[in-house]
Amino acid sequence: MDLPSTTRITVKPTGASLAADVIGIDLTQPMDEATFKQIEDAWYQYLVLRFRDQHLDDPRFLAFARRFGELDKAPIHAGKDVVNPYPEITVMSNIKVDGKAIGNLGHYEAEWHTDMSYNELTPIGSLLYSIEVPPAGGNTGFANMYEAYDTLPAELKRTIVSLQCRHDSSRNSAGELRKGFKDISDPREAPGAIHPLIRTHPATRRNALYLGRRRNAYIIGLPLDESEDLLNKLWAHASQEKFAWYQEWKVGDLIMWDNRCAMHRRDAFDPESRRLMHRTQIKGDKPFFDPATVAA
Repeated sequence: MDLPSTTRITVKPTGASLAADVIGIDLTQPMDEATFKQIEDAWYQYLVLRFRDQHLDDPRFLAFARRFGELDKAPIHAGKDVVNPYPEITVMSNIKVDGKAIGNLGHYEAEWHTDMSYNELTPIGSLLYSIEVPPAGGNTGFANMYEAYDTLPAELKRTIVSLQCRHDSSRNSAGELRKGFKDISDPREAPGAIHPLIRTHPATRRNALYLGRRRNAYIIGLPLDESEDLLNKLWAHASQEKFAWYQEWKVGDLIMWDNRCAMHRRDAFDPESRRLMHRTQIKGDKPFFDPATVAA
């Protein structure tokens, strides 16, 4: 008699500030609710989960992702001329076919950021699956924004408790100006959604520092120099290596992260090397801060 599937998987923390490996599961196979709940609980606890040595086609990749919620359609990207039968999948790649990019982001470094924080509704989380990886570089870093918030100096916590930040929508995570947007020099003029600097997670009820990305961010209501100074302090704190863990990619790795409480970035890599990833993201919710979660 087979053992219940919940006894087969092991969740092994990385030992860093966040992230854990889920061991002993083949995501091409059916999953019962108890096993899914075990994975979901681990995701809430560790913010980032890694599933190694997977062999996922696109339908199975999407089927697993849908267990966590409705998926977003992929944004228009560099490979828009390539026929994509799965509109929820974004191709992340530097590969070119007949001189045309088949995907997003190329080989460049991506700075610390939270996905699509410039929207009113921001993705709950993302899943990224590796199909081809370069021999070196292209590592993805993740940072724990629960711990970043928890370890803020008390005075800084009090300062930001009621503050909101505008998140610039004109540039992507590689710093490139998006099509249809004009370049700006004054962050107060940046387009984009306004969100609290402290974000309460609806499932865990924990608070996280919610910064989005640094360039052209602006704290509403402050003189520009004060906004810049405060944001510089928050970013200097949040980007400390003690909050981070880095994924060194192997083919068949699936990483999922909670976009509400973890930031991420990517190292550059040799443009002559090939990197191919498929990404999907779980449809967004509205960032909020619940003052009841802060002790008086």
